[in-house]
Amino acid sequence: MPPFVTVAAYVPPGVGMLAVGIVTEVFGAHGEGLPGFDFALCTDRPGPVPTDLGVPLTIAHGLDRLAAADLAIALPGAGFRTPPGPAVLDALSAAHERGSLVAAHCVGTFALAAAGLLDGRRATTHWRFTELLARRHPDVTVEADALYIDEGRITTGAGAAAGFDLCLHLLRREHGAAMANAVARDMVLPAHRDGGQAQYLAAPAIEDCQDERLAEVLAWARRHLHEPLPVEELARRAMMSKRSFARRFAAATGTTPHAWLRGLRLSSAEELLETTALPVEEIARRVGYGSAAVLREQFVRRRGVPPRSYRRSFTNTP
Repeated sequence: MPPFVTVAAYVPPGVGMLAVGIVTEVFGAHGEGLPGFDFALCTDRPGPVPTDLGVPLTIAHGLDRLAAADLAIALPGAGFRTPPGPAVLDALSAAHERGSLVAAHCVGTFALAAAGLLDGRRATTHWRFTELLARRHPDVTVEADALYIDEGRITTGAGAAAGFDLCLHLLRREHGAAMANAVARDMVLPAHRDGGQAQYLAAPAIEDCQDERLAEVLAWARRHLHEPLPVEELARRAMMSKRSFARRFAAATGTTPHAWLRGLRLSSAEELLETTALPVEEIARRVGYGSAAVLREQFVRRRGVPPRSYRRSFTNTP
């Protein structure tokens, strides 16, 4: 199917206003030069819907918009322990059967599970409720630490602000890194956090690293991405032992040096694939992979498609 254009989000009673804000910010109107989607909020019966803040939202659209959307999203609500009514489950199932993308984050994942869409699949939700999800739906493989899990046409995300990660991932996957980066920049957000990153990190994103010595080393690594960059070399430049460097890196960034480098290499490869006509072999060299085969293996594992297919979908060059 072509990349999604119509997006509909189901608003349950007691909906989280943060979740409404996330989908509206990502898929609603942006400034000039940024993407525009046919976006709608939907509910069982159009009209006022209570929210977690006690302030009602007036929702204009019914479940027909949800069933017909290219991307249908189930938002989290306070009553998630009780399954949605049959009409909601039918609308989510109808969207999936049409070949549309279906997504949810936080406790909105419970609605997809109740519709049977997660049976035999991996999924995640807010870390507080992963055990409840696994207990209620034993046919679902619940991964407690993931920020989001991509199962093709069904994608689930973790709690609270991880909804941004989920939505930006879908933008990146379907419309390309340039679009996702532009939307993230418009919202003053990091463009990407690895989906395998723990969902309840207390540390800031790498761009916000306040450790001056580490920041200098990471800036150097960005400039020398074409080199192997073993952790031992990064630690030496930081004037630390390898163990101390790894510990300080994790404390400052919430991830490992290896995971950070992998993400940087892949995002740099995405940019080169989109904006240049360089051969894949040369891109692999520039981002620090030993061969095009190694880049392809990492790209397929982390992005779901080979580099040449990605380029055909998202290239900005003739």
